[in-house]
Amino acid sequence: MADLATFIKGDIVTPNDADYPQAIARWAVNAERRAKIVAFVKDTEDVALALKYARANDLPIAIRGGGHSAAGASSSENGLVIDLSRHINGARIDPDKKLAYVGGGALWDVVDKEAIKHGLATVAGTTGVGGLILGGGYGWLTAKHGLAIDNLVQATLVTADGSVVTASDTENPDLFFAIRGGGSNFGVATEFVLRLHPQRATVYHGALVFPPTILEKIVEVTAKWWANVGENEGMFQMLGLGPDGNPAIVLFVFYNGSEEEGRANYKPFFDLGPVVDLTKEIPYENVNAALNTAMAHGKGVYQKGFSNDKSEYQSIAKAYEKIISISSPEFQVKLMLEYVPIGKVISVPQNVTAFRRDSAPLAVILILWTKDAEGATEHARSIARDLSRTVAGGELTQLQNFGYANYDPEAVTGHSAQIAYGESYPRLQAIKKRYDPDNIFNKWFAITPA
Repeated sequence: MADLATFIKGDIVTPNDADYPQAIARWAVNAERRAKIVAFVKDTEDVALALKYARANDLPIAIRGGGHSAAGASSSENGLVIDLSRHINGARIDPDKKLAYVGGGALWDVVDKEAIKHGLATVAGTTGVGGLILGGGYGWLTAKHGLAIDNLVQATLVTADGSVVTASDTENPDLFFAIRGGGSNFGVATEFVLRLHPQRATVYHGALVFPPTILEKIVEVTAKWWANVGENEGMFQMLGLGPDGNPAIVLFVFYNGSEEEGRANYKPFFDLGPVVDLTKEIPYENVNAALNTAMAHGKGVYQKGFSNDKSEYQSIAKAYEKIISISSPEFQVKLMLEYVPIGKVISVPQNVTAFRRDSAPLAVILILWTKDAEGATEHARSIARDLSRTVAGGELTQLQNFGYANYDPEAVTGHSAQIAYGESYPRLQAIKKRYDPDNIFNKWFAITPA
């Protein structure tokens, strides 16, 4: 460890250091692990040194970008964490080429704030940049511009042997295919180059709160709206306890236009009579941070995503009843139904990227608790499995049950990578053998080298 601290330009934190608790802290407290070493790297050379040290000392490796993996993929028990968040976290904009050069440890709000200064934006989320991109990447602009990986032009990675490589359509195209959906299986991504698009400065966004008594009407109106949804809109519907502790249905609406246009677009929902209206025209750069208060760090978190092929009132109502019966201020269970148009997503042929593209809308069971009591995660897992079956109206198929890789809670517990990658798996195995034959990058749907 003394050797690593001597040669690395960044910072080394161990359990003996005062800032160790902060160094291993994560968005989900149940995803924290007691690492032996946390290396806050400054550049690709630091990453290569950290990898060399970990391999020489037989230490398991984890990569931390934003630290939002509820499954614990960015943490390592008694291992070495390569942490990009402290020093490799900026965003530089080239407005002429409409490109963003983004550090692997950056958060999306950094990208949003820098890009919008030039009237530009890309598909983004509420988490860290690296995890969202490598796992696919849905966002409010997905309807118009596809997934985050569809807007990735180039990436810089440090591979298992310490080599620094560029992945793009023209350089190492096999690796470029793999990292677009293949997660952290192939190296440490220190920089992403993202395509930017013209974006208006303000958008219509916010929450509409409805009483649970009109759930059936919301389901009916949603079905009609979804059948004709356009590329400037999207909606999340959250069912659970509201901020006041009472049952509520909260619709987070988005319209890439003015407030007048947005309210006209969502008029059928307004006609249902929301009891609270927090929607308004806001600066674009604030959109992806809108949920941060509700999703603050320091809680226990379990999330299970699944494909929601059908949204039937009876199934949703039954799930909602269960949610209310088991929810409390200390243990909140929520059902999130995501309605983001995915025509652009499924228009990309499957063999272009490693990401498995699904035509069904996503649903997520999100469970939050304030105290990380023993057994809380397993209890949450049991609830999530039951609720996902209830929403689906019966047993889910293997693909339905998997949903979206970035939402899968079993990413680090042996969940089959073959399900995650589908027909691309054999191709990824061959690429894995070339870039990581010893499988040292194994914290996120680990691919067995061919």
